[in-house]
Amino acid sequence: MTDEIKKIFSDSEGMMAKALDHLEVELAKIRAGRANPAMLDGIHVDYYGNSTPLNQVANVNTPDARTIVIQPWEKSMLSVIEKAIQAANLGFNPQNDGVIIRIVVPPLTEDRRKDLVKRTKAEGEHAKVTIRNIRRDAIENVKKEVKKGLPEDVQKDAEAKIQQITDSFITKVDKHLDVKEKEIMTV
Repeated sequence: MTDEIKKIFSDSEGMMAKALDHLEVELAKIRAGRANPAMLDGIHVDYYGNSTPLNQVANVNTPDARTIVIQPWEKSMLSVIEKAIQAANLGFNPQNDGVIIRIVVPPLTEDRRKDLVKRTKAEGEHAKVTIRNIRRDAIENVKKEVKKGLPEDVQKDAEAKIQQITDSFITKVDKHLDVKEKEIMTV
């Protein structure tokens, strides 16, 4: 194997690992019945004219399995945070007591669980498409090396190795999805 082929392998593997990491982040945002500060990761609030992530203007904690507590660093941010949570349409009803915002995470209904499983599978499919696109780009790079004089038998071996790497990452995605689906469907 040439150094260029080895670089294609390592670059592809690195990008596939990033796609898997992104999937893990997205799956953490999908709630599974238990309160988790990651549920609020996508929420941005207007902080003096700037769109700022919620966790940069307040402490977000989970004192128990059903409650999320948000304690803003400035009291003036209470109503702004409350409106941002409602606007995010996560199915939460924030309660503002003038000092903190408390969110009681409602138990999931069967229909909501099925919707969350569908969303989980959609995220998994998105990750698989990304991984397959990385595979396609890697194979195109190998073909460019063939035009530069790489032997065709080395090309075939390289393409097989790229497919092997792709298959291992697709398997990892499936395992993540299975774990998340079980977590969501557990009552």
